[in-house]
Amino acid sequence: MDDEHRPTELGLVGEAPYFATIFTTKMTEDLDGYEEMADRMAGLVDAREGFLGMQSARGDDGLGITVCYWRSEEDITAWRDDIEHLEAQEEGRSRWYAQYTVEVARVERTIEFERPE
Repeated sequence: MDDEHRPTELGLVGEAPYFATIFTTKMTEDLDGYEEMADRMAGLVDAREGFLGMQSARGDDGLGITVCYWRSEEDITAWRDDIEHLEAQEEGRSRWYAQYTVEVARVERTIEFERPE
């Protein structure tokens, strides 16, 4: 996290442009070891240069969406190519994910509203 961006419950607020990766997944029935791997990857990504923050949600139907915010496309590429992350991706494809998509977006601006109490 840097001084120009701050996470909120609903997203990242900060100086644009920045980038977002949107990881949408449908899980298999076999989730053995998934939570531990997800926690490990969250710890690793949090320490990456250029990582700005993350949000994740999963429904009862197994559909999940994780949005990671990044300073640059180069930072996204470096994370994609990280050895431990590559190993986790392979295990995810072979065990935990029935289907997934990864989208990369450039965030041009953010608009924030919060109702006063």
